[in-house]
Amino acid sequence: MTGWWVALATLALGTVIGVVRLRRDGRVRDTGDTGEDRLSGAELGVGLGERATLVQFSTAFCQPCRATRRILADVSELVPGVSHVEIDAESRLDLVRRLDIMRTPTVLVLDAGGRIVKRAAGQPRKADVLAALAAAVPPPPSQESSHQPDEM
Repeated sequence: MTGWWVALATLALGTVIGVVRLRRDGRVRDTGDTGEDRLSGAELGVGLGERATLVQFSTAFCQPCRATRRILADVSELVPGVSHVEIDAESRLDLVRRLDIMRTPTVLVLDAGGRIVKRAAGQPRKADVLAALAAAVPPPPSQESSHQPDEM
């Protein structure tokens, strides 16, 4: 009888953990840091985007990494001044450790200066990435003229 209760408790605990992970998976969050974490173009191996950079940590056999790659590539094509950089987590363990990357895919949203402003562990939704960019990146300069109409 004791084995039955242990099995039931294990199943219940596994279900709770699964539900919690599903709710958190891919959610874009503020980093909550003081702005000390930055990445430079030299560390990434490419220049930063003019307005923002989407940095994706991936591994070779990660299925959600492929879908995340497509999402971030679409967003970087859609939003002017945003670039997408994919980093192989296995070959860049220095960055993985420094940035506390615990799973792949992990996406970091960098501002124009390379400061990490948003972060998502797991596959994010395209709408969430666009919202993160809107919140983290200043709008482009206005194209309106500053000409004042003549007074009569």
